[in-house]
Amino acid sequence: MDSRAMEFSPQLPIAAPGAAGIAEDLRRRILQGAFVHGERLPAERRLAELFGASRATVRAALRRLEETDLVIRRLGSGTFVNLRAEVRAEEDIAEITSPLELIAVRLAVEPEMVRLAVLNMTGKDIERLGQALEGMESAGGDAERFSYWDKQFHLRIAEGTHNPLMTFIYRRINHVRAHAQWNAIKGKILTAERIANYNRQHRAIYEALCSRDVERGVEIMDRHMSEAREHLSANRRD
Repeated sequence: MDSRAMEFSPQLPIAAPGAAGIAEDLRRRILQGAFVHGERLPAERRLAELFGASRATVRAALRRLEETDLVIRRLGSGTFVNLRAEVRAEEDIAEITSPLELIAVRLAVEPEMVRLAVLNMTGKDIERLGQALEGMESAGGDAERFSYWDKQFHLRIAEGTHNPLMTFIYRRINHVRAHAQWNAIKGKILTAERIANYNRQHRAIYEALCSRDVERGVEIMDRHMSEAREHLSANRRD
């Protein structure tokens, strides 16, 4: 067994239940130096034992870390820490960026991201976007599940631009979205009613992309992000 795995306490302070909590705990340990760049994390089975979770939940947590480039998963070899200097810098940015500042950036970026995606998305890209949409719509009032698929939906639009810089930028946006500042208010913002409304907007964006309707897609995304900003502002005043 990896000797580093033995350093885990059997009673782990998990920030939140499920994959989100495990991902946050592992992220904190990595950034605090428990693992160095290039080091292999304990195997999924061992992590499942230590966290008292299923392997599927651990796998989902590791996928979250992979999406923010904090780890690299190699088939047949394991999961390895990807803690370069720029990753630490990104963590600093996530620490000092407020949810309203994040929304301001998204409002500037995402309508134009839709414009590029309309021009460049392939049939396969549309299919993958549809899968993310189904994930959101199946979440019901589950804010955690909705939030996961929401990030996937917007990332898949970025990937559909086939512009590597846009994809890179959006992965950084999702990294900031994963920060504890957002998790702390997510339950207040993402009510069942708002989730249902956001999903109507997501479906309208999806349909605009399918029909290659640039102006419609840009208009809906702009409205979608503007409403998200209004909801955040209202929560701040409450």
